[in-house]
Amino acid sequence: MTAPETGARTEETIFTWGAPPLKFGPGAVDEIGFEMSQYGVGRVLILTDANVHAAGIPQRIADSLGRYGIGSEIFDGVHVEPTDDSMEKAAGYAREQGPWDGFVAVGGGSSIDTAKAVNLLVTDGGELSDYLNKPIGAGRPPSGQLRPLVAVPTTAGTGSESTAMCVLDVLSMKVKTGISHWRLRPTLAVVDPLLSLSVPPEVSASAGMDIVCHALESYTARWYQTFDRKQPEERVTYCGANPISDLWCERALTLLASSFRTAVHRGEDVAARSDMMLAATFAGMGFGNSGVHIPHANAYPIAGMVKDYRPPGYPQDEPMVPHGISVSLTAPEAFRFCFESAPDRHLRAAALLAPDRDRLDDPREQLPTVLVELMRDIGIPNGIGAVGYTEADIPGLVPGTMKQQRLLATAPRPVTEEDIAGILAGSLQNW
Repeated sequence: MTAPETGARTEETIFTWGAPPLKFGPGAVDEIGFEMSQYGVGRVLILTDANVHAAGIPQRIADSLGRYGIGSEIFDGVHVEPTDDSMEKAAGYAREQGPWDGFVAVGGGSSIDTAKAVNLLVTDGGELSDYLNKPIGAGRPPSGQLRPLVAVPTTAGTGSESTAMCVLDVLSMKVKTGISHWRLRPTLAVVDPLLSLSVPPEVSASAGMDIVCHALESYTARWYQTFDRKQPEERVTYCGANPISDLWCERALTLLASSFRTAVHRGEDVAARSDMMLAATFAGMGFGNSGVHIPHANAYPIAGMVKDYRPPGYPQDEPMVPHGISVSLTAPEAFRFCFESAPDRHLRAAALLAPDRDRLDDPREQLPTVLVELMRDIGIPNGIGAVGYTEADIPGLVPGTMKQQRLLATAPRPVTEEDIAGILAGSLQNW
Protein backbone atom coordinates (compact mmCIF):
# COMPACT_ATOMS: atom_id res chain seq x y z
CA MET A 1 0.00 0.00 0.00
CA THR A 2 1.39 3.40 -0.92
CA ALA A 3 1.14 6.49 1.25
CA PRO A 4 -1.65 8.92 0.36
CA GLU A 5 -0.74 11.95 -1.67
CA THR A 6 -0.15 15.11 0.35
CA GLY A 7 -0.28 17.44 -2.60
CA ALA A 8 2.45 19.86 -3.50
CA ARG A 9 2.86 21.23 0.03
CA THR A 10 6.37 21.05 1.42
CA GLU A 11 5.82 22.82 4.77
CA GLU A 12 4.35 21.07 7.79
CA THR A 13 0.65 21.52 8.47
CA ILE A 14 0.17 19.01 11.30
CA PHE A 15 1.15 19.02 14.95
CA THR A 16 0.57 16.30 17.53
CA TRP A 17 -0.17 16.57 21.23
CA GLY A 18 -0.67 13.99 23.94
CA ALA A 19 -0.70 13.60 27.73
CA PRO A 20 -1.72 10.89 30.20
CA PRO A 21 -4.85 11.09 32.35
CA LEU A 22 -4.15 13.02 35.55
CA LYS A 23 -5.30 12.54 39.14
CA PHE A 24 -4.26 15.53 41.25
CA GLY A 25 -4.69 16.54 44.88
CA PRO A 26 -3.82 15.82 48.51
CA GLY A 27 -4.33 12.11 49.23
CA ALA A 28 -4.32 11.07 45.58
CA VAL A 29 -1.45 8.65 46.25
CA ASP A 30 -3.74 6.48 48.40
CA GLU A 31 -6.04 5.80 45.45
CA ILE A 32 -3.45 4.04 43.30
CA GLY A 33 -4.75 0.60 44.29
CA PHE A 34 -8.16 1.44 42.86
CA GLU A 35 -6.62 2.87 39.69
CA MET A 36 -4.41 -0.15 39.07
CA SER A 37 -7.31 -2.51 39.70
CA GLN A 38 -9.03 -1.05 36.66
CA TYR A 39 -6.35 -2.61 34.46
CA GLY A 40 -6.83 -6.13 35.79
CA VAL A 41 -3.29 -6.41 37.11
CA GLY A 42 -2.28 -8.97 39.72
CA ARG A 43 1.37 -8.12 40.43
CA VAL A 44 3.07 -4.72 40.33
CA LEU A 45 6.69 -3.57 40.70
CA ILE A 46 7.12 -0.26 42.55
CA LEU A 47 10.32 1.55 41.51
CA THR A 48 11.84 4.24 43.72
CA ASP A 49 15.08 5.40 45.32
CA ALA A 50 16.33 4.69 48.83
CA ASN A 51 15.45 8.11 50.25
CA VAL A 52 11.85 8.02 49.04
CA HIS A 53 11.56 4.43 50.26
CA ALA A 54 12.76 5.51 53.70
CA ALA A 55 10.06 8.19 53.77
CA GLY A 56 7.42 5.44 53.58
CA ILE A 57 5.64 6.55 50.41
CA PRO A 58 6.23 3.33 48.41
CA GLN A 59 4.85 1.27 51.30
CA ARG A 60 1.70 3.42 51.29
CA ILE A 61 1.31 2.57 47.63
CA ALA A 62 1.91 -1.12 48.31
CA ASP A 63 -0.77 -1.00 51.04
CA SER A 64 -3.18 0.68 48.63
CA LEU A 65 -2.53 -2.01 46.03
CA GLY A 66 -3.01 -4.72 48.63
CA ARG A 67 -6.46 -3.42 49.50
CA TYR A 68 -7.49 -4.36 45.98
CA GLY A 69 -5.83 -7.77 46.00
CA ILE A 70 -2.80 -6.67 43.98
CA GLY A 71 0.58 -8.04 45.01
CA SER A 72 3.65 -5.82 44.81
CA GLU A 73 7.36 -5.54 45.50
CA ILE A 74 9.46 -2.43 46.05
CA PHE A 75 12.70 -1.88 44.15
CA ASP A 76 14.58 1.03 45.74
CA GLY A 77 17.77 0.88 43.69
CA VAL A 78 16.98 3.81 41.39
CA HIS A 79 20.07 5.98 40.87
CA VAL A 80 19.58 9.74 41.27
CA GLU A 81 20.39 11.09 37.77
CA PRO A 82 20.11 7.60 36.20
CA THR A 83 22.79 6.04 34.04
CA ASP A 84 22.73 3.32 31.43
CA ASP A 85 24.27 1.05 34.06
CA SER A 86 21.66 1.84 36.73
CA MET A 87 18.79 1.39 34.28
CA GLU A 88 20.17 -1.94 33.07
CA LYS A 89 20.45 -3.10 36.71
CA ALA A 90 16.85 -2.07 37.40
CA ALA A 91 15.69 -3.90 34.28
CA GLY A 92 17.73 -6.95 35.31
CA TYR A 93 16.02 -7.00 38.69
CA ALA A 94 12.62 -6.71 37.03
CA ARG A 95 13.38 -9.57 34.66
CA GLU A 96 14.65 -11.84 37.44
CA GLN A 97 11.77 -11.16 39.85
CA GLY A 98 8.98 -10.99 37.25
CA PRO A 99 6.64 -11.43 35.60
CA TRP A 100 4.91 -8.09 36.29
CA ASP A 101 1.52 -6.92 35.09
CA GLY A 102 2.30 -3.26 35.69
CA PHE A 103 4.61 -0.71 37.28
CA VAL A 104 4.40 2.23 39.67
CA ALA A 105 7.16 4.85 39.68
CA VAL A 106 7.41 7.03 42.79
CA GLY A 107 10.02 9.73 43.28
CA GLY A 108 11.65 12.40 41.16
CA GLY A 109 12.23 12.23 37.44
CA SER A 110 14.98 9.68 38.01
CA SER A 111 12.49 7.10 39.31
CA ILE A 112 9.89 7.82 36.65
CA ASP A 113 12.43 7.74 33.82
CA THR A 114 13.92 4.50 35.15
CA ALA A 115 10.46 2.93 35.30
CA LYS A 116 9.80 3.94 31.70
CA ALA A 117 13.01 2.23 30.59
CA VAL A 118 12.27 -0.87 32.69
CA ASN A 119 8.76 -1.11 31.26
CA LEU A 120 10.17 -0.86 27.74
CA LEU A 121 12.94 -3.43 28.24
CA VAL A 122 10.80 -5.94 30.12
CA THR A 123 7.88 -5.66 27.72
CA ASP A 124 9.65 -5.24 24.39
CA GLY A 125 12.99 -6.96 25.01
CA GLY A 126 16.38 -6.00 23.64
CA GLU A 127 19.15 -3.87 25.09
CA LEU A 128 18.97 -0.30 26.28
CA SER A 129 21.26 0.85 23.47
CA ASP A 130 18.72 -0.43 20.94
CA TYR A 131 16.31 2.31 21.96
CA LEU A 132 18.58 5.29 22.73
CA ASN A 133 18.10 8.26 20.46
CA LYS A 134 20.31 8.41 17.38
CA PRO A 135 23.21 8.91 16.85
CA ILE A 136 24.14 7.60 20.32
CA GLY A 137 21.85 4.56 20.02
CA ALA A 138 19.87 2.76 17.34
CA GLY A 139 16.63 4.68 17.93
CA ARG A 140 14.48 1.54 17.73
CA PRO A 141 10.79 2.24 18.45
CA PRO A 142 8.76 -0.03 20.74
CA SER A 143 7.00 -2.71 18.74
CA GLY A 144 3.74 -2.59 20.69
CA GLN A 145 1.86 -1.31 23.69
CA LEU A 146 3.73 -1.33 27.01
CA ARG A 147 2.33 -2.40 30.39
CA PRO A 148 0.39 -0.04 32.65
CA LEU A 149 2.65 2.48 34.37
CA VAL A 150 1.46 4.89 37.07
CA ALA A 151 3.83 7.81 37.65
CA VAL A 152 3.87 9.46 41.09
CA PRO A 153 6.20 12.49 41.31
CA THR A 154 7.53 13.58 44.69
CA THR A 155 9.37 16.63 43.36
CA ALA A 156 8.08 19.53 41.26
CA GLY A 157 10.46 19.50 38.35
CA THR A 158 10.90 17.09 35.49
CA GLY A 159 7.26 16.73 34.48
CA SER A 160 8.24 13.19 33.54
CA GLU A 161 4.79 12.03 34.65
CA SER A 162 3.45 13.82 31.55
CA THR A 163 6.09 13.06 28.94
CA ALA A 164 6.95 10.33 26.48
CA MET A 165 10.68 10.27 27.07
CA CYS A 166 13.32 9.26 29.60
CA VAL A 167 16.80 10.69 30.12
CA LEU A 168 20.00 9.02 31.29
CA ASP A 169 23.79 9.30 31.38
CA VAL A 170 25.76 7.04 29.05
CA LEU A 171 28.81 6.47 31.22
CA SER A 172 31.20 5.29 28.52
CA MET A 173 30.58 8.43 26.44
CA LYS A 174 30.19 10.89 29.34
CA VAL A 175 27.03 12.28 27.80
CA LYS A 176 23.34 12.36 28.53
CA THR A 177 20.81 11.13 26.02
CA GLY A 178 17.33 9.67 26.10
CA ILE A 179 14.64 7.47 24.66
CA SER A 180 11.68 9.19 23.07
CA HIS A 181 8.46 7.56 21.89
CA TRP A 182 4.82 8.17 22.62
CA ARG A 183 4.41 4.63 24.01
CA LEU A 184 6.68 5.55 26.95
CA ARG A 185 4.14 8.04 28.28
CA PRO A 186 2.73 6.84 31.64
CA THR A 187 -0.73 5.33 31.68
CA LEU A 188 -1.73 7.64 34.54
CA ALA A 189 -0.09 10.51 36.41
CA VAL A 190 -0.96 10.67 40.12
CA VAL A 191 0.19 14.00 41.56
CA ASP A 192 -0.14 14.47 45.31
CA PRO A 193 1.36 17.82 46.38
CA LEU A 194 1.75 16.68 49.99
CA LEU A 195 4.51 14.31 48.87
CA SER A 196 6.77 17.28 48.07
CA LEU A 197 6.62 19.01 51.46
CA SER A 198 9.82 17.44 52.79
CA VAL A 199 11.95 18.11 49.69
CA PRO A 200 15.07 20.15 50.68
CA PRO A 201 15.21 23.75 49.45
CA GLU A 202 18.23 23.08 47.23
CA VAL A 203 16.41 20.25 45.47
CA SER A 204 13.26 22.37 45.17
CA ALA A 205 15.32 25.13 43.55
CA SER A 206 17.03 22.82 41.06
CA ALA A 207 13.87 20.92 40.16
CA GLY A 208 11.94 24.16 39.80
CA MET A 209 14.47 25.54 37.34
CA ASP A 210 13.81 22.48 35.23
CA ILE A 211 10.15 23.54 35.09
CA VAL A 212 11.18 27.08 34.16
CA CYS A 213 13.39 25.87 31.32
CA HIS A 214 10.80 23.37 30.09
CA ALA A 215 8.21 26.11 29.79
CA LEU A 216 10.54 28.72 28.29
CA GLU A 217 12.22 26.41 25.80
CA SER A 218 8.92 24.95 24.68
CA TYR A 219 7.39 28.41 24.31
CA THR A 220 10.33 29.71 22.28
CA ALA A 221 10.93 26.54 20.25
CA ARG A 222 10.76 26.50 16.49
CA TRP A 223 7.14 26.84 15.32
CA TYR A 224 5.73 23.56 14.03
CA GLN A 225 4.79 24.95 10.60
CA THR A 226 8.41 25.86 9.81
CA PHE A 227 9.45 22.19 9.62
CA ASP A 228 9.42 20.20 6.41
CA ARG A 229 6.33 18.11 5.80
CA LYS A 230 6.59 14.62 7.33
CA GLN A 231 4.99 11.31 6.51
CA PRO A 232 3.02 9.72 9.39
CA GLU A 233 5.75 7.23 10.24
CA GLU A 234 8.32 10.05 10.44
CA ARG A 235 6.54 12.08 13.11
CA VAL A 236 8.49 12.48 16.34
CA THR A 237 7.41 13.34 19.86
CA TYR A 238 8.90 16.85 19.62
CA CYS A 239 6.95 18.59 16.87
CA GLY A 240 7.78 22.24 17.65
CA ALA A 241 5.89 25.02 19.39
CA ASN A 242 2.16 24.81 18.72
CA PRO A 243 -1.09 26.36 19.97
CA ILE A 244 -1.87 23.70 22.60
CA SER A 245 1.61 23.46 24.10
CA ASP A 246 1.66 27.26 24.27
CA LEU A 247 -1.36 27.27 26.58
CA TRP A 248 0.22 24.86 29.05
CA CYS A 249 3.53 26.71 29.05
CA GLU A 250 1.88 30.08 29.67
CA ARG A 251 -0.06 28.65 32.59
CA ALA A 252 3.07 27.02 34.01
CA LEU A 253 4.97 30.32 33.87
CA THR A 254 2.12 32.11 35.63
CA LEU A 255 2.13 29.55 38.46
CA LEU A 256 5.92 29.74 38.75
CA ALA A 257 5.78 33.52 39.08
CA SER A 258 3.56 33.31 42.15
CA SER A 259 4.89 30.20 43.87
CA PHE A 260 8.52 29.30 43.04
CA ARG A 261 10.38 31.52 45.49
CA THR A 262 7.90 30.66 48.26
CA ALA A 263 8.27 26.91 47.66
CA VAL A 264 12.05 27.19 48.01
CA HIS A 265 12.20 29.50 51.03
CA ARG A 266 9.03 28.31 52.84
CA GLY A 267 8.72 24.69 51.86
CA GLU A 268 5.89 24.04 54.31
CA ASP A 269 3.58 26.29 52.27
CA VAL A 270 1.07 23.78 50.86
CA ALA A 271 -0.44 26.24 48.37
CA ALA A 272 2.96 27.05 46.88
CA ARG A 273 3.92 23.37 46.73
CA SER A 274 0.61 22.56 45.03
CA ASP A 275 1.12 25.27 42.42
CA MET A 276 4.65 24.04 41.74
CA MET A 277 3.44 20.47 41.23
CA LEU A 278 0.80 21.76 38.83
CA ALA A 279 3.39 23.89 37.04
CA ALA A 280 5.66 20.87 36.58
CA THR A 281 2.85 18.81 35.11
CA PHE A 282 1.65 21.65 32.89
CA ALA A 283 5.16 22.37 31.59
CA GLY A 284 5.53 18.65 30.91
CA MET A 285 2.36 18.78 28.83
CA GLY A 286 3.97 21.64 26.92
CA PHE A 287 7.55 20.61 26.30
CA GLY A 288 6.67 16.91 26.14
CA ASN A 289 5.07 17.67 22.80
CA SER A 290 6.69 20.81 21.40
CA GLY A 291 10.24 20.14 22.60
CA VAL A 292 13.13 21.79 24.38
CA HIS A 293 16.25 23.15 22.74
CA ILE A 294 19.61 24.79 23.50
CA PRO A 295 19.66 24.91 27.34
CA HIS A 296 18.71 21.25 27.58
CA ALA A 297 21.18 20.26 24.85
CA ASN A 298 23.96 22.05 26.75
CA ALA A 299 22.87 20.44 30.00
CA TYR A 300 23.70 16.94 28.84
CA PRO A 301 27.49 17.36 28.57
CA ILE A 302 27.53 19.70 31.60
CA ALA A 303 26.06 16.89 33.68
CA GLY A 304 27.83 14.07 31.90
CA MET A 305 31.35 15.52 32.21
CA VAL A 306 31.08 16.66 35.84
CA LYS A 307 34.37 16.83 37.74
CA ASP A 308 34.12 17.34 41.50
CA TYR A 309 30.92 19.32 42.06
CA ARG A 310 28.72 17.95 44.86
CA PRO A 311 25.53 19.99 45.23
CA PRO A 312 24.08 20.80 48.66
CA GLY A 313 20.90 18.91 49.47
CA TYR A 314 21.80 15.91 47.29
CA PRO A 315 23.64 12.65 48.07
CA GLN A 316 27.33 13.45 48.54
CA ASP A 317 28.80 10.07 47.59
CA GLU A 318 29.69 11.10 44.03
CA PRO A 319 30.05 14.27 41.93
CA MET A 320 26.96 15.39 40.03
CA VAL A 321 25.32 18.40 38.46
CA PRO A 322 21.58 17.90 39.02
CA HIS A 323 19.52 18.17 35.87
CA GLY A 324 17.64 21.30 36.91
CA ILE A 325 20.89 23.12 37.63
CA SER A 326 22.57 21.94 34.44
CA VAL A 327 19.70 23.15 32.21
CA SER A 328 19.56 26.56 33.87
CA LEU A 329 23.25 27.48 33.79
CA THR A 330 23.32 28.39 30.09
CA ALA A 331 19.69 29.48 29.77
CA PRO A 332 20.23 33.26 30.07
CA GLU A 333 22.87 33.28 27.33
CA ALA A 334 20.88 30.84 25.18
CA PHE A 335 17.83 33.10 25.24
CA ARG A 336 19.98 36.09 24.29
CA PHE A 337 21.09 34.06 21.29
CA CYS A 338 17.51 33.07 20.38
CA PHE A 339 15.86 36.47 20.96
CA GLU A 340 15.90 37.61 17.34
CA SER A 341 13.92 34.53 16.27
CA ALA A 342 10.76 35.68 18.08
CA PRO A 343 11.17 38.87 20.16
CA ASP A 344 7.50 39.05 21.13
CA ARG A 345 7.56 35.51 22.52
CA HIS A 346 10.63 36.18 24.62
CA LEU A 347 9.12 39.36 26.02
CA ARG A 348 5.80 37.64 26.71
CA ALA A 349 7.58 34.80 28.53
CA ALA A 350 9.54 37.28 30.65
CA ALA A 351 6.34 39.14 31.55
CA LEU A 352 4.61 35.94 32.62
CA LEU A 353 7.55 34.80 34.76
CA ALA A 354 8.10 38.23 36.36
CA PRO A 355 4.95 40.31 35.88
CA ASP A 356 6.17 43.11 38.16
CA ARG A 357 9.58 43.49 36.53
CA ASP A 358 10.13 46.86 34.82
CA ARG A 359 10.79 46.80 31.09
CA LEU A 360 14.49 47.21 30.26
CA ASP A 361 15.80 49.56 27.59
CA ASP A 362 17.35 46.61 25.76
CA PRO A 363 14.52 44.12 25.09
CA ARG A 364 17.05 41.38 24.33
CA GLU A 365 18.09 41.48 28.00
CA GLN A 366 14.58 41.20 29.47
CA LEU A 367 14.26 37.42 29.73
CA PRO A 368 17.93 36.79 30.65
CA THR A 369 17.64 39.39 33.42
CA VAL A 370 14.44 37.84 34.80
CA LEU A 371 16.17 34.44 34.84
CA VAL A 372 19.34 35.68 36.51
CA GLU A 373 17.37 37.47 39.23
CA LEU A 374 15.36 34.33 39.93
CA MET A 375 18.40 32.05 39.96
CA ARG A 376 20.26 34.34 42.32
CA ASP A 377 17.25 34.53 44.67
CA ILE A 378 16.93 30.75 45.01
CA GLY A 379 20.63 29.85 45.21
CA ILE A 380 21.37 28.38 41.78
CA PRO A 381 25.15 28.34 41.08
CA ASN A 382 26.52 31.34 39.19
CA GLY A 383 27.19 29.84 35.77
CA ILE A 384 29.08 26.77 34.63
CA GLY A 385 32.19 28.12 36.35
CA ALA A 386 30.50 27.59 39.71
CA VAL A 387 30.12 23.84 39.04
CA GLY A 388 33.76 23.36 38.09
CA TYR A 389 34.16 24.28 34.42
CA THR A 390 36.64 26.75 32.95
CA GLU A 391 37.11 28.29 29.54
CA ALA A 392 39.56 25.48 28.76
CA ASP A 393 36.74 22.94 29.11
CA ILE A 394 34.51 24.50 26.47
CA PRO A 395 35.99 22.67 23.44
CA GLY A 396 35.29 19.40 25.26
CA LEU A 397 31.70 20.34 26.08
CA VAL A 398 30.66 21.45 22.59
CA PRO A 399 30.63 17.98 20.94
CA GLY A 400 28.33 16.66 23.67
CA THR A 401 25.85 19.42 22.91
CA MET A 402 26.05 18.87 19.16
CA LYS A 403 25.20 15.19 19.66
CA GLN A 404 21.75 16.29 20.90
CA GLN A 405 20.33 16.85 17.43
CA ARG A 406 16.87 15.70 18.56
CA LEU A 407 16.81 18.78 20.80
CA LEU A 408 18.70 21.19 18.57
CA ALA A 409 16.26 20.44 15.75
CA THR A 410 13.64 22.43 17.66
CA ALA A 411 15.93 25.39 18.34
CA PRO A 412 14.38 28.54 16.86
CA ARG A 413 17.67 29.41 15.12
CA PRO A 414 20.21 27.15 13.41
CA VAL A 415 23.03 26.37 15.85
CA THR A 416 26.67 25.80 14.95
CA GLU A 417 29.56 24.56 17.07
CA GLU A 418 30.83 28.14 17.22
CA ASP A 419 27.44 29.32 18.48
CA ILE A 420 27.43 26.74 21.28
CA ALA A 421 30.99 27.62 22.24
CA GLY A 422 29.94 31.26 22.47
CA ILE A 423 26.92 30.44 24.62
CA LEU A 424 29.04 28.33 26.96
CA ALA A 425 31.70 31.05 27.20
CA GLY A 426 29.02 33.61 28.00
CA SER A 427 27.71 31.29 30.73
CA LEU A 428 30.90 30.90 32.76
CA GLN A 429 29.27 33.47 35.02
CA ASN A 430 25.68 34.73 34.81
CA TRP A 431 26.00 37.69 37.18
